Amino acid sequence: MSLQNRITHIIKDPHLSAKQKSHYLALEAENSLDYVEVSAQALAAKQAGIICDMFEGHAPFKPRYVLPDYARYLSQGSDYLEMSPAQDFDDALNALMVLYHHVPSVTNIPVYLGQLDTLLMPFVSDMNEDAIYRKLTRFWILLDRTLPDAFMHVNIGPTDNIICRTLLRIDAELQQIAPNLTFMYDPLITPDDLLLQATNNICLCNKPHIANYPMHANSFDERGFGIVSCYNALPLAGGANTLVRLNLKQVAMQSSNITDFFERVLPYYCQLTYELIEARSAFLHQQSHFFDSFLVKEQLIEESRFSPMFGIYGMAEAVNILRGISNDSHSTPKTYGHHQEANALGLNISQALDQIVTTTPVTYGFNQRALLHSQSGISLDIDVTPGVRIPNGFEPDPISHIQALAQHHQYYPAGISDILSLDETIKANPQAMMQLCKGALSMGFREFTANVANTELMRVTGYMVKRSDLEKFSQCGSRTNTTGLAAEAAANTGMMQRKARVIAHEQAPICYE
Repeated sequence: MSLQNRITHIIKDPHLSAKQKSHYLALEAENSLDYVEVSAQALAAKQAGIICDMFEGHAPFKPRYVLPDYARYLSQGSDYLEMSPAQDFDDALNALMVLYHHVPSVTNIPVYLGQLDTLLMPFVSDMNEDAIYRKLTRFWILLDRTLPDAFMHVNIGPTDNIICRTLLRIDAELQQIAPNLTFMYDPLITPDDLLLQATNNICLCNKPHIANYPMHANSFDERGFGIVSCYNALPLAGGANTLVRLNLKQVAMQSSNITDFFERVLPYYCQLTYELIEARSAFLHQQSHFFDSFLVKEQLIEESRFSPMFGIYGMAEAVNILRGISNDSHSTPKTYGHHQEANALGLNISQALDQIVTTTPVTYGFNQRALLHSQSGISLDIDVTPGVRIPNGFEPDPISHIQALAQHHQYYPAGISDILSLDETIKANPQAMMQLCKGALSMGFREFTANVANTELMRVTGYMVKRSDLEKFSQCGSRTNTTGLAAEAAANTGMMQRKARVIAHEQAPICYE
């Protein structure tokens, strides 16, 4: 289809809003330019689907993810935005909404809204609980209606405070897809009754993610970090300049055996992945002038705190291919997620990737390095599993599931997540959800995420969508930008075949034959 025909198709689409049309038209304009210069080998690997640039555009003019220092902004104001320092709670909420509209991302909507309880607690003063609840409820609704994108993300916790508890209450009541929400958990700081409130929310609306705060904090520096988009962890006052991902399934298919995979094929395609990372980062940092923006001049972000994300996916298929097992039968006793040797091979792959990423310098990176990321998949992925996850529909019982994947989490500082699919009977026993969460985090999970069956809100990769919106999308579209991606994923990736498991009475051991 010609460029003119694609533009005409977008303009005439009856299911897109005017804002959505503008976004897609801008993508067409950018992608009409020549692609950033890379070698023929890298381009061939990209065209073959072995490496993927996540459709960030031919000429990147903004980072994929940006994490401003919102605390600095609230305390100093902004000359560019003509904003004075915030003096009270209303000032703070208003100031944040103003800045959110000037924070770019790959989606054109901010993916990080800050550690909101920490940001707002200094402004609580002598406000009563009811006033805080009413103001935050209006704020939560405003976010969803004006920035309708499920990649938009708020962090709260690990401390116990009225903002944290009120936002959990509001999120359970409103059950909006946006903003996405991560609750930071620290066993030395977070009281059990606060964690229980968060896990009870999961039973009601599949939010929030529960993050292993000490594990994340140890991956970054004293300036801190934030969790953005789905579950991506990045340096605060920085972000991700690009995300390039490697399809491990395709890498395994190019290998003659396990030794060939580790010694020749994986290093070769990692090298091409780095070539694409360097080319895309160089254009952004050297030619786009993004880092001349007011965000840098007012010290809300720092160029040195941006890092490429080295993403991987298709671990399950790669392991099965290397072991000579058909990926048509993911649940046989010898497949990834179900067998000790298969799981050990997967862990060896994660260790090899970690060794490559932590020893390979990049020109524009956090401490001159990329950050390894278990990528959650996109709507066009067919017959390949996100990240290091176990394929949809072939999940073992929840305990075995956690045991199979826990050791991977240490190697993915830029984010790793599995989605534990649980039967709705868990709603009658939220204590069981809390114990499952505690167990997963104590075993090394960086992030605990659960999808309870038959709820209106459901997770696609790491973001939320309404089940009812999916059902009517083909007839009338959606005001929410991410519903289309979810509908496409539902059709292509088998996410609707997730196997909802019961925690009790299913603790079968992993097969070690």
